[in-house]
Amino acid sequence: MKEYTTEMLRNVALVGHQGSGKTSLVEALLFNTGAISRLGKVEEGTTVSDWDEDEKHRKISLSTSVIPLEFEDHKINVLDAPGSTDFQGEIKNAIRVADSVIVVVDAVAGVEVGTELAWEYAQVYQQPIIVVINKMDRENADFERTLNNLKETYPDYKFIPVMLPIGQEADFKGVINVLTQKAYYGAGKERSELPADLVESTHQAHLALVEAAAEADDAYIEKYFNEGELTFEEIRDGMRKAARNHQLNTVPVFVTSGTKNVGTYTLLEALPVYTSAPSLRRFGTHREGNPEIEYNTAPQTDEKPLGAYVFKTVNDRFVGTLSYIRIFSGYIKNDSRNFNNTRQSEERFNNLMVVRGKDTFPAPILHAGDIGVVAKLTSTRTGDTIADRDQKFEIVKPNFPEPLYAISLTPRTQADSAKMGTILTNLCEADPTLRWRQDADTKQILLEGMGEAHVMLAISRAERLGVGIDTHLPKVPYRETVSREAQATYRHKKQSGGSGQFGEVSLRVLPNAGEGFVYEAKIFGGAISHQYIPSVEKGVLSVLPNGVIAGYPIVDVKVVVFDGKEHPVDSKDIAFQIAGREAFKEAFAEAGPVLLEPIMEVKITIPEPILGDVMSDLNTRRGRVMGMDTLGVKSVVTAEVPFAEMMRYENQLRSISGGRGIYTMKFVRYERVPSHLAEGIIKAHTAEAHAE
Repeated sequence: MKEYTTEMLRNVALVGHQGSGKTSLVEALLFNTGAISRLGKVEEGTTVSDWDEDEKHRKISLSTSVIPLEFEDHKINVLDAPGSTDFQGEIKNAIRVADSVIVVVDAVAGVEVGTELAWEYAQVYQQPIIVVINKMDRENADFERTLNNLKETYPDYKFIPVMLPIGQEADFKGVINVLTQKAYYGAGKERSELPADLVESTHQAHLALVEAAAEADDAYIEKYFNEGELTFEEIRDGMRKAARNHQLNTVPVFVTSGTKNVGTYTLLEALPVYTSAPSLRRFGTHREGNPEIEYNTAPQTDEKPLGAYVFKTVNDRFVGTLSYIRIFSGYIKNDSRNFNNTRQSEERFNNLMVVRGKDTFPAPILHAGDIGVVAKLTSTRTGDTIADRDQKFEIVKPNFPEPLYAISLTPRTQADSAKMGTILTNLCEADPTLRWRQDADTKQILLEGMGEAHVMLAISRAERLGVGIDTHLPKVPYRETVSREAQATYRHKKQSGGSGQFGEVSLRVLPNAGEGFVYEAKIFGGAISHQYIPSVEKGVLSVLPNGVIAGYPIVDVKVVVFDGKEHPVDSKDIAFQIAGREAFKEAFAEAGPVLLEPIMEVKITIPEPILGDVMSDLNTRRGRVMGMDTLGVKSVVTAEVPFAEMMRYENQLRSISGGRGIYTMKFVRYERVPSHLAEGIIKAHTAEAHAE
C-alpha cells in the first residue's frame, strides 16, 4: 500500500443500527476501488470487514474493522463499527478516532436505536455527520419517509439530499447528483440526463442545496441574497464547508444499495470532498497533574510532537497482540522507539503495519492523521497514549458505560484454572466495557459486559486462546442481617480423648443499620478472662462471610458479650472461639433474621408509544418509578428496581421495544427482601447445602 501524507488522508467512522448494511456498503466501496474483484456477502462469510470467525458464524459485525480505501490519490480509512448496542465501546472508540461520522440508515426501518446511539456519540465528540440511506432496493424502502423520519427525530439538523434515488425497492437503479443535476445509473461512474419525471424534484432539491451551501460562508450568503445564485464551484465549496463543520448542523444525505452496488461510486467520489483532512482535527489531552482538558488545535502535522491513541487491541493465539493506533500528531516510523505515557514504559515499534480487515501490509512510516497497527507491544493496552518521552500528556479517553450483563464462570480443568485469570485480564484490557472479578459475597467469578452477545463473544475468544470455561447464571449478592434484639448462651465442653476444652459464652445480637459490624464486651466480675474476649470475637467473625440462614454475608449487626464461664484447666482459645461462634448463630436465628437485596437505579430510554408497556413491566419487577423525562421523541424512565429482577432485563426490553430501548444501571443501596421471596431463597440454599 502506498504512503499517504496527512492532507491525502481521511478517517470516517461508518456507524448505524445492526443490519443497516454497513459491511455490505464497505464491500461495494472496496469493489469500486479495485481492491477486491468480487462482492463478498455477509450471509456467506466472505466480506473483508467481517473476517473474525465469530462474525462469520453469527453473520453480524462484532468489532470495528479498519478498511482503507485508496481512491484518487487519497486513502480513506473507513472504520466499520458494529451496530449492536452490546458493543458500545467499539462504536465510541471508532467515532473517537475518526474525523467524520457516516450514519447508515435502513431505508425501510428508518431511525433505530443504533442510529440514535451513534448520533449521540457523534455529538459528544463534535463530529460532522453524513447520512447514507441504504438498502433502497428492499421491499417497502422509501427515501422520503426515511428522510422525514430523520428530520422529525433530529429537528435541530438540516438534512440536505446530495443524491436522490432513481426508483426504489426492486426498481432502484441509480441516483441523481443534485449538484450536477445529472443521473448516474448502477454504481454511478457514468453520467446521464435526468429522467423527465424527476426534473422538478431535482430542481427543488438543488435550491435547498444552494441555500445550505450559501449559509456555510458569509461571502456566499451575501452574494446569494444580492444576486440570487451561486456558481457551480461556489456551491460545491459551500457544501464542502457545511459538511465539514459540525457547528452548522448541516447533514449531507446520500442514497445507496450496498448489496446491489447502486449509488456507491458517487458516495466514494464525495468522501474526499465532504470529509476533512485530519490536520484540522483538534483533540483533548490531560497534562500531568492537571484534571482540566487541554485541546491541541489544528493544524496537526508531522512536525508536531507525537500524540497517538490506542483505540483497539486484538489478542491472537499465534500472532500475539495487535495494537490499533490513530496518530493525532507527529509520525511513527517502523523500528522506532516510542514512549507509552499511560504506562510510563518505552515500546519498540518493530512491526508497523496498515490493515484491511485481516490482511496486513508493512508500513515504513505512518504520518499524522493515519491509522495503523503495531504487533507485539509489551505493555500497551486499549486507551493508552503514545507520545514523546518529554511530553507529559494523555489523550482523553471516552467515558464508557457500566456493564449491564453478567455470567458466572468456572474453569473446566485445573490447567484452565491456571490460565483463565491471565486470559480474562487480557480480554478486559483490550475492551474497556468488559470486566471480570471475584465476587466476595457469592464466591463466584463474574464476567460482566454490555449484553449477552458481548459476554459470550469474550468467552468464545477465551476458548480460542486456549482456556475452557463453563458459564452459569450468577447468584444475586444478597446479605443477611437481623431485625430485632435476641440473646443466646452456648457452652462448649469436651472432656474425653485428650486434653479437655471448656468455654461458655452469653451474647446479645442487635440491629446496627448502616454501621456495619460492631463487637463489644461487657463482662463484669471476671466471668470470662480478658485473654478470651478476642477469641469470642474471632468465633463470631468466622460466621460473618457465609451467614446463618442462606449462605450470604452478614452485615449491620452489633454483638455484645455480657456473660460466660470458664474452667481453670480446660478453658482455652479454641473453646471460646467455638462457643462464641455457636452462641452467635443461635442468637442470630432468634433475632428476626432477614435478607437484604441490592437496589439499582435504572434509566430506560424508549420510544414514547411503548412507555406504558415498559411501566407495566417495571411493576411486575417490583420497580418504583422515580421520574420521567422527555428527550426529543424519546421517553426516559428513572426507576429503582431490585437487582434480582434486572439480571436478564436486556432480553425483555429488547422484546418489548423491538430493539429500540436502551438502559443504564447503577447500584444505590440494600433493602429488605419481602418475606415471601426470602423464604424461597432460604429453602433453595438449605436444599443445596443438604445436596452437598
